[in-house]
Amino acid sequence: MSLKYRLNKRKKAIETIDEISRNPSHILIIHYSCESLYDINEGKTPRITSIAVRYFNTAQTKSFAIHRIAETKRIAFNEIETHYDALEKDMLKDFFQFVKKHKDFSWVHWNMRDLNFGFEAIENRFTVLGGKPEVIDSKIKIDLPRFLVDIYGLNYIGHPRLERLTDRNNISRRDFLSGEVEAKAFDNKEYVKLHQSTLKKVDIFHTVLEKVDQGSLKTNSRFYQVYGLTPQGIFESVKDHWLYAIVNLIIGAIIGAIISKI
Repeated sequence: MSLKYRLNKRKKAIETIDEISRNPSHILIIHYSCESLYDINEGKTPRITSIAVRYFNTAQTKSFAIHRIAETKRIAFNEIETHYDALEKDMLKDFFQFVKKHKDFSWVHWNMRDLNFGFEAIENRFTVLGGKPEVIDSKIKIDLPRFLVDIYGLNYIGHPRLERLTDRNNISRRDFLSGEVEAKAFDNKEYVKLHQSTLKKVDIFHTVLEKVDQGSLKTNSRFYQVYGLTPQGIFESVKDHWLYAIVNLIIGAIIGAIISKI
């Protein structure tokens, strides 16, 4: 990858983040929990247990969860598995009604890219259950980890990235479950615990997004990994510094004052 291409991708990613900060009322942050991706046989789409969608500007979160649907239908917690398909279909029906009302919003997510785990997986699951999903246009999906790579470089943090990023930035992981622990929680029918983890993750994504926008996200990236050791890279790094904006403002004011006197 050439430096020019790398810096261009970085510029576009930053522009997208800037657009989010300029239009926060139309940004949603989404995550979901599901059956283990590794225990599925015959290529079936994993069952979904819960979905959380957060409004970026207010931090209010809309929840869609199996156990809550069961509660409204007066189905005992220990009977959820028996009625799972019907409960899941009702949950996804509510979710896609929400999607329909938010067609002009942008959706920030973490690696929700394909049929294995992603928007397509949610759509396919609803289709399998007999529903007709509202498809979210790919143009309004914002894959946060991809943007982090574009801005800070491929090695901006270690793996698993989300956990290491929270550690680096002192972000709480209370109620957070790793993928392996989530799989066990599903097997143990701990649906509430899964949903709490999903809620926590959209909260973390929100915090990370805010820190990126504020320029305060801590990473392991070095100067040369972000900009490269070239005159162009050095110039771009200077432009990104807050002092550059102040100096530009002062120079502009001086030039403006001189011109006004001529």
